[in-house]
Amino acid sequence: MTESTKAPLPHDFHPQVPSFTVVSDDIAPGSVLKDAQVHAEGNISPQLRWEGFPAETKSFAVTCFDPDAPTGSGFWHWVLFDLPASVTELPAGAGSGPFAGLPDGAVHARNDYGSKDFGGAAPPAGENHRYVFTVYAVDSEKLGPDADASPAVVGFNLRFHTLARASVIGEYEGPLAH
Repeated sequence: MTESTKAPLPHDFHPQVPSFTVVSDDIAPGSVLKDAQVHAEGNISPQLRWEGFPAETKSFAVTCFDPDAPTGSGFWHWVLFDLPASVTELPAGAGSGPFAGLPDGAVHARNDYGSKDFGGAAPPAGENHRYVFTVYAVDSEKLGPDADASPAVVGFNLRFHTLARASVIGEYEGPLAH
């Protein structure tokens, strides 16, 4: 995919809201994802840390979306919400495996792999995809959906309850067959 044929970013279609800062020890903006964040390798959710969100934030949501997936609707790799407002960092692995460091009350909705956790990058061979990791500052302690909600239902609720959001984008190219 060339830069001119890349899909729009997911937030291009949402109401404008203020931004804040999200950083990661595992993802440098615009850099290649580490093997740990690749589905066939480590399949471990990245470390994320955020600050500068609105004072009235009552909870957070975290998603990872691939807008370049050849589906016509992108691909949801991670959908996590109802993180308490006191949580401003997730350690690597909080969204995968035994969920070490995932706070009580946080809810994983199913991703497009069909599981309720982080699913790493897995683009088709030779395609370079973007992985948009977004943290949403939410205006309520509970977003509304439960763990059986689709990513679209969670996104619908986030559209109306997001006070601010921040993203970090990594890339990964699917390996060519040998």
